[in-house]
Amino acid sequence: MSIFKSSKKLRMILWLVAIGLTVLIIMYLMGNSSKEIKEEGDAKSTNVKPALTVDQVIPKLTMMHGSIFANGSVSAWQEAIIGAEVNGLAIQEVLVNVGDQVKRGQVIARFNDRSIQAELAQAQANLAETQAAMLEAEGNAQRARSIQDTGALSKQQIEQLFGTEASTRARYQSAQAALNAQKIKLNQTMLVALDNGVISKRDATVGQVVSAGQELFRLIRQGRIEWRGEFNSENIGKIQLGMEVLITLPDNTQLTGRVRALAPTTETTTRNTLVYVDIPNQKARPGMFAKGEIKLAEMETYTLPNSAIVMRDGYSYVMQIDNTNHIRQKKITIGKRNAELVEVIGLPDIHATYVASGGAFLSDGDLVRVTKSTANN
Repeated sequence: MSIFKSSKKLRMILWLVAIGLTVLIIMYLMGNSSKEIKEEGDAKSTNVKPALTVDQVIPKLTMMHGSIFANGSVSAWQEAIIGAEVNGLAIQEVLVNVGDQVKRGQVIARFNDRSIQAELAQAQANLAETQAAMLEAEGNAQRARSIQDTGALSKQQIEQLFGTEASTRARYQSAQAALNAQKIKLNQTMLVALDNGVISKRDATVGQVVSAGQELFRLIRQGRIEWRGEFNSENIGKIQLGMEVLITLPDNTQLTGRVRALAPTTETTTRNTLVYVDIPNQKARPGMFAKGEIKLAEMETYTLPNSAIVMRDGYSYVMQIDNTNHIRQKKITIGKRNAELVEVIGLPDIHATYVASGGAFLSDGDLVRVTKSTANN
């Protein structure tokens, strides 16, 4: 019985030893396997090649002018409307066309004045007739005054002569006024420029019968034009009269103007305020769309070279280089520009280094080889 128990105990010991050895072997194998995997991973990481060789740049504080930008349109400073003052007359001659330079008082169109000439002749005849009647009446009245105390004429006759004098004088004055009116109408048959300037519109045609008040021409007074910029409420308080404004036309031509006036009210729909800027009458034409920039005082700001900015999906990014030479793509906002330098707003780390150029070929997490630091001049 004791031998049987000893044999059973021995088998159990041997079984436990076998289990222990098996566990040790498994642990050994697992350790070797993880070591091999680690070594393989280290070997792979050691063999990763940089995506690009780049120069690095550091943000720099730069003195730059602040600017206010706005859109607007080119318009005439003042546009005079020239229309007909006579009614029912036909245009006989048109002497100017769109774009012509004119002087104040220059005749730009003539109407057929034959009917006015006839009425003028009739008015002159009426004036002569009433003048003769008035002179006769004045002579009779003067004689009556000289003998009214002699009793040669009755009081009734004297008053009648005085009344005839007054009425004929009134008819003469009326005829004189009618003649003057006809002379004015005759002058109105010649359409004249109201000011020096440029003809911007012509609706007059030879043979056209016009009515009083009908528009026939438009004139840009003194040839002056202006840019009307729409500035938001945030910036309007920074604008002062006399400030210089750089105007950029659709063909990228640039003109320099000065602020002449600010509108006293703000548009209720857009919340923008109009700023009136005098500009030279060169390539600009009324009706053109143009962009305007007003430069403010200089201020210190962080800048990077333009080549360091990457545009993706409508947003601006910079490629930051971390301590392990991996790329970290950072979203930023572009501000003012000065030659090749760009103001960078919202830069995550002003002390970090960034890819100076070629960032468009990199992605977040890429490994790069850094050659040198590039000065941000």
